[in-house]
Amino acid sequence: MRTHHCSELRESHIGETVTLIGWVKSARDHGGVIFIDLRDREGITQCVFHPEENPEVAKLSHTLRDEDVVQVTGKVSKRLEGTLNDKIPTGAIEISATVLNIVNKADVLPFQLDKELSNEDLRMKYRFLDLRRERVSRNIRQRAVITSAARRYLDETGFYEVETPILSNPTPEGARDFLVPSRLNPGRFYALPQAPQQYKQLMMVAGIEKYYQIARCFRDEDLRADRQPEFTQIDLEASFVDQEDIISTVEGLLGRMFSAGLGIEIPAKFERMTHADAMDIYGSDKPDTRYDMKITDLGDTFADTEFKIFRGILDKGGVVRAINAKGFAKLTTGQMNKLNETAIQAGLPVKTLAFIKCENGEFKSPLWKFFTEQEKDALVSQMHIEEGDIVFFGAGDRETVSTILGRVRVECAGMMELTKDNKDFNFLWVVDFPLLAQDEETGEWCAVHHPFTRPHADDMDKLEAGDYANVRAQAYDVVLNGYELGGGSIRIHEKDLQAKMFEVLGVGPEEQQVKFGHLLDAFRFGAPPHGGLALGLDRIAMLVCGEDSIREVIAFPKNNKGADLMAQSPCEIGPKELREVYVASTWKDPKLAKEKASAEQAPSEG
Repeated sequence: MRTHHCSELRESHIGETVTLIGWVKSARDHGGVIFIDLRDREGITQCVFHPEENPEVAKLSHTLRDEDVVQVTGKVSKRLEGTLNDKIPTGAIEISATVLNIVNKADVLPFQLDKELSNEDLRMKYRFLDLRRERVSRNIRQRAVITSAARRYLDETGFYEVETPILSNPTPEGARDFLVPSRLNPGRFYALPQAPQQYKQLMMVAGIEKYYQIARCFRDEDLRADRQPEFTQIDLEASFVDQEDIISTVEGLLGRMFSAGLGIEIPAKFERMTHADAMDIYGSDKPDTRYDMKITDLGDTFADTEFKIFRGILDKGGVVRAINAKGFAKLTTGQMNKLNETAIQAGLPVKTLAFIKCENGEFKSPLWKFFTEQEKDALVSQMHIEEGDIVFFGAGDRETVSTILGRVRVECAGMMELTKDNKDFNFLWVVDFPLLAQDEETGEWCAVHHPFTRPHADDMDKLEAGDYANVRAQAYDVVLNGYELGGGSIRIHEKDLQAKMFEVLGVGPEEQQVKFGHLLDAFRFGAPPHGGLALGLDRIAMLVCGEDSIREVIAFPKNNKGADLMAQSPCEIGPKELREVYVASTWKDPKLAKEKASAEQAPSEG
């Protein structure tokens, strides 16, 4: 239906008769001569309809409107002087049309495709139109380019692409599963995979040695800008490797993807930071290192303080820490309220952040009068406080204080636009994560990553002794500019060690056999040492495309309520269909609704 695409023709084609097909991007009437910009996936070509040369074709061109699908045949001509368009590759030529075939007419559009649209619900309802917009179309192309580059790299380095089941069992991956009823097995359910974790480990037992998959994953959890209920991972696993092997492989993989997507070279080796240092310095296990504003410990400064609040916290083994948002002293009331809200959500036990700011040579703060002159001088020196700075304080247990100041740090950076025009890509490995964390309410231990993560070799004695809080994992996350691109670990491959890990997590022998019997059974037959990592393809594509939301790089995303407004999903299922899969809908049951309402009104314990 065409001889060329709409970004292919150049001055070297002048005089040729060609046929193009695509959408009318715009139509313009210049004194009876109609100009249209014809668009396809590749680009734009200008077509001209001259009434003196082809009256019938020119007359038909007057009926064209935006997004009509048309086929145009004509000769390639050089544009007149003064009408050249150096913004597009075809800007030196145009098509003098001799044939016009209107393939399909378009109705009036619900929104203009050449303008940004703030109404995201409208965009999602007409996503098939939204995808025609240049920015979104470019994002989909970029995603395809980096995905192809990833496949080529992994193929070249000896990995096999293998698919794993979508219908499987529920797994303890840290989020709720989507459940699928089985018609052939009444009362039983599949779960959509949160990740192919157990299957890829079983492939290592099977001798595949190097596996990868562009894997669809599903998690029934609350949504945000970089989270969707269904998402895509570049999942990989390898046998007879250690942590350095996996890290080196992933550095090469990301290098290939960013080179393909942006034409840039990233460092061959990324910086590294322990999890303990990341939390201590930046208050985050995925720190953005493009700006400073590091957390500083003020224990020495206030070691002998008589300020009651600090004194009481320090005497109980707590900490006093701070960050300096340099030049941000003139923040607005609205910004301060937002910072307070951020801090409270992160665990601040009071309603307002403690601060000191320096304006017009004066230090302004409710705290300042409680400090001695020596403490004031030490604070100014240690925090490098200058005119226009504001220092935010946190006091309490170390982990909570670091988390609060870490969140405030990120919020301040956004308000101060510290990264707005920053084109740096600061890749970072965060290593030596804790293996286990204790639930504050129940006291139970849970896996920081997942229960298949291998303990650090130097900490095996601590695991045996029950010193779980100080056991490190052979786990590693790759971070870029405050985003976790992916995470992985060296896995447990011995049956006894895996059973021990389950025991620590409160999974007894019987439950182990029910949930993980296939994996424990596999480990009995010569499981190799193995490890791997999963990269978030959506998130990588988002950063390559310079977007702030993964919805902008997914063809048909869900909104923040998990709904597809275009396809009207999720939808209600009728009684007949539910009966066929032996499922009863209870959410409208009056008795259950009453019980739910009573539970919500009842006072919570404690």
